[in-house]
Amino acid sequence: MTVSFAERLRQFRTEKGLSQQQLAMKMLVDRSSIARWENGTRSPDILLMPRLAECLGVDVSDLLNDGGAEPVIPRVILVDDEKPNLSGGLRILSETLPGAEITGFLRPSEALLFAKCNPVSLAILDIELGRSNGFELCEKLIAIHPETNVVFLTAWPEHALEAWKTNASGFLVKPLMPDDVLKIVPKLKYPLQGNIFQSGGGGNE
Repeated sequence: MTVSFAERLRQFRTEKGLSQQQLAMKMLVDRSSIARWENGTRSPDILLMPRLAECLGVDVSDLLNDGGAEPVIPRVILVDDEKPNLSGGLRILSETLPGAEITGFLRPSEALLFAKCNPVSLAILDIELGRSNGFELCEKLIAIHPETNVVFLTAWPEHALEAWKTNASGFLVKPLMPDDVLKIVPKLKYPLQGNIFQSGGGGNE
């Protein structure tokens, strides 16, 4: 039976007699990162593997599963209550960020349910969402996962000032264009892990 990276990490940490907090201090990361690695919702960047192996007193090969680290695939969601805009936006994101898992939602409530079970790396939100709005959704998503990057999508540039009052990473003006996505990704507050510009990510919903 194949042992997952999360199980290997938990086993080696326990054998070393380290708590998650102690390992986090040795790794120079926060404890929540260790917790996510051990529950399988996140994987460490490949560049952190040698440091992790050294902290645990094992070889890197002992940590890797089937000869390689589990791929890091950031989750990207797009929320727009207009189906044509959502479909077009998903196509743009799939072409621009092929190494990401991209999911679309027409309703904010569905996006929140998804985020509670799947840590979201980047949320692109339409500001006008029927009875709700992107600003409210932004606050709720960040409350669920503080390291979620939020980018607002709007047809009205005058909303930009209000957008900057939130914890968002920025805003884009409709229609969503590939060049705009490529320009804003490097400016995100929390860098996306994995090679999002290289094929190998998930699909759309």
